Amino acid sequence: MRITNSHIQYLGSSPLDEKWGLTVTTVGYQRIPAHSIYPSNQQHPQGYVFNPQKGRILSEYQLIYISEGSGYFESASCKKQKIKAGTMLLIFPDEWHTYYPEEKGWYEHWVGFKGNMIENWIANKFFYKEKPVFELGISSIIIGLYEDIDAHASKEDAGYQQLISSIVLYLMGEIYFKDNNSAFKESTTVRKINEAKALMKRNISNPISAEEIAKQLNVSYSWLRSRFKAYTGISPTQYYLNLRYIKAKEMLCTTHMSISDIAFALNFETVSQFSSFFAKKEGISPSTFKKKYHLD
Repeated sequence: MRITNSHIQYLGSSPLDEKWGLTVTTVGYQRIPAHSIYPSNQQHPQGYVFNPQKGRILSEYQLIYISEGSGYFESASCKKQKIKAGTMLLIFPDEWHTYYPEEKGWYEHWVGFKGNMIENWIANKFFYKEKPVFELGISSIIIGLYEDIDAHASKEDAGYQQLISSIVLYLMGEIYFKDNNSAFKESTTVRKINEAKALMKRNISNPISAEEIAKQLNVSYSWLRSRFKAYTGISPTQYYLNLRYIKAKEMLCTTHMSISDIAFALNFETVSQFSSFFAKKEGISPSTFKKKYHLD
């Protein structure tokens, strides 16, 4: 049963913890009753003290999930906007921000973290300051993940930092997954993309062009290519090549077929074309891969 007041933890980490790539710095939750002062609990270290009118700047990332109520959020890179229950906020280090509930109050959960892993995600544009608000909906799974972080942090068992930082990784993955799929609410688009994938999987040994797939699906090639890449991150051609690469690895590991037989079974024009393709993907030649990984 959910505790109705608040719980705040600030956590340390060792040099070994930091080598993991992600460490958790703080975790907590609090209910803000209607018509009450926010934040209701000011037991924070100096770097975390929060004045909603003035805002603040943190030296870490934070994920703040609002599971009840509504309010407002604003940052240096994001204009003021209303947020509702089911909203996740991603706070960036060295970025001014503020957030606060409306008079009816809210229930908030948070976790702070830092490390090379999150910096890599930001550098590669998986997340960015201009889009720190994610409408994920009310989720008992997300609330449970926060509760798990809080529970393990309270015990401080050996390896707890690695465990709870991995839960943060799950949360970030959940955000990225839900946000990407929210752009594809149109079921027809997703259905067409899944049909295209199925066609390619059925024709691994009998090459089918993206143009032919588009024709069979009754859509234009340009539509299929743009929507497929937006949904999967790669073009239909690249997706199809990946399928042939995976099938090649399977055949090299589980059959006694020669390299040339595999090349022609997968419809490569020449053995050298197949060898070059495979070596570019795997880093070693098909023959070397077969000697190393074949299941006798």
